[in-house]
Amino acid sequence: MFPPRSILGRHHPIPPVSSERKEPKSKYTADRGIPGAFEGETVTRRRLMTGTVHGLGALAAGAFALPALGFALGPVFKRQKFQWQSIGNVADFNQTDYTPRVITIVSGIGEAGKSTTYVRLRNPSIDTEPEDQYNRVIAISTRCNHLGCPVRFTEAAGKFICPCHGGVYDFRGVREGGPPVRPLDRFYTRIENGQVQVGPRYSVNSNLKRFSPRDPGEPVDGIGQYLYPSRFSTPQK
Repeated sequence: MFPPRSILGRHHPIPPVSSERKEPKSKYTADRGIPGAFEGETVTRRRLMTGTVHGLGALAAGAFALPALGFALGPVFKRQKFQWQSIGNVADFNQTDYTPRVITIVSGIGEAGKSTTYVRLRNPSIDTEPEDQYNRVIAISTRCNHLGCPVRFTEAAGKFICPCHGGVYDFRGVREGGPPVRPLDRFYTRIENGQVQVGPRYSVNSNLKRFSPRDPGEPVDGIGQYLYPSRFSTPQK
């Protein structure tokens, strides 16, 4: 037996359960008693004006945002065709030192589209990665893979040095110290009729395995190759 409610505490009456179903709210404004409503009207003037203002606001925002978004994302999905460039005879280069050559990275923008690459012949005693038709001549990019500053090959030290933040690369362009996240990028090369030609850029990991081009600051070792996929705008061979 349970004790009476007076012993348990203050009595709280339990409301009776109604068997009547609540009438659904009418969609007509006149039925809902809204002032100024018209017969057969389903949308109030306030809701109509509010919706119109919100729609016009969204249209105005889109007019500003969509062109900017298209300008920013358009080049990402545009593939660029890289033209092979002749940089000299095979006899102009050797296995023990780099020779700088100026190449065009982006055409149609004058000097701003040019860059320097350091070139030498492949040396089997130090170039242990597999040889093929595209790396019989080694062409090293001068863009540091920390923030993109230009590096310089120092012949006395046999290293590539970045003057901006102290990045150091060995003779093959492999990172030795400083903040860079991967070795210096390289360019595909080929020999046609005794002429050395430079093609598109590619990135390499610490074992000099090839990857599609990445931007400075993007590692390609381990999980980095998946976290930083290449862009569609990178030049194709």
